[in-house]
Amino acid sequence: MIDKNNKQFTRKADSVVVHGYQGCDPLTGAISYPIYQTSTYKNPGLNSNIQFSYSRCDNPTRFELENTIALLENGTAGYAFASGLAAVTATFSLLKSGEHVVVSDDIYGGSYRQIEELWKNFGVEFTAVDVGDTAAVKAAVRPNTKMIYLESPTNPMMKVADIAAIAEISKACGALLVVDNTFLTPYFQKPIELGADIVIHSGTKFLAGHHDTTAGFVVVNNEALEKRMGLILRTEGSGLAPFDSWLVLRGIKTLALRMKRHEENAIKVAAFLKNHPAVEKVYFVGDKEHPSFDVTMKQTTGFGGMISFSIKDASKVEQVLCGGDMIMFAESLGGTATLITYPQTQTHASIPAEVRNKIGITDRLIRLSVGIEDAEDIIADLTKMLS
Repeated sequence: MIDKNNKQFTRKADSVVVHGYQGCDPLTGAISYPIYQTSTYKNPGLNSNIQFSYSRCDNPTRFELENTIALLENGTAGYAFASGLAAVTATFSLLKSGEHVVVSDDIYGGSYRQIEELWKNFGVEFTAVDVGDTAAVKAAVRPNTKMIYLESPTNPMMKVADIAAIAEISKACGALLVVDNTFLTPYFQKPIELGADIVIHSGTKFLAGHHDTTAGFVVVNNEALEKRMGLILRTEGSGLAPFDSWLVLRGIKTLALRMKRHEENAIKVAAFLKNHPAVEKVYFVGDKEHPSFDVTMKQTTGFGGMISFSIKDASKVEQVLCGGDMIMFAESLGGTATLITYPQTQTHASIPAEVRNKIGITDRLIRLSVGIEDAEDIIADLTKMLS
């Protein structure tokens, strides 16, 4: 559990991301928090009850990172995992056979694969709904519903859930509300303050921010969940390694600057795409014509850097994906460089075609993670790619 008396609680997020949880290493005063690259620790004596005994369970570098993300999300504790999917696995590990989950119909393909290939085999039941439709979420609740799991915005269709309204539904039925906050990060959105019980992240993306590591996070809002999630991390052995923890800590130091630039560029790029003759539709939560724009304005302080768009001519998909000089055709998102992705064959290839097409992931849909380069250069490259 993080110490609520920590002086960082009185500071703005722009300062917290720079200084982290402790500000520096309490042992040495090192401003760049050290990489404690060790697997085990010397005990001073029998029954000494030391905090760090084995790095699968706890490590000082990971401890600093976990407390930093918990502080940013205003949770009671954070847990750092080896990947975003490891964080998803840990979250679903809270469930028991026979229990039911209401889940977003537009969800990351890896999460969908976990549901279909693992958790359904263990007797966990799932109902997929449009989380942008609060009434549909409420209608999907059953007597055995124990979790409502959503992304907001969703990947890749950029649907926005009214988190506070869904939190009321979850509390009324005694279910946990889990929100994947990867796209907006705690810099722009704080789901726990809106009523969520658990927040998860693919830390690989905006939090680390430099295309150089994989990581995942779970942040919880109460002591009971702390005990359970801590047990799951130690037992599954999926905690983040010290060096990767340090890389994410270093990335978070520039989170505020990067998120502002991602958003600034995305607003310009979305406006360009909306007016391009080759583009059929743009999906961006910062667009005033987005069906949930009012919800976005109510619950977030920014729009992030993620855009999806469909082109009119499917035969030009490869040209759009591969025709750039600076924009790279690659999986993942949230780093310094602008990346373009084809969900149908990359991030959402695990989802059956009929399901993809139903929610809009067609052969003409493209996802763009807008980087922090000069916006004019991004738009110039897109002009070439769409020509």
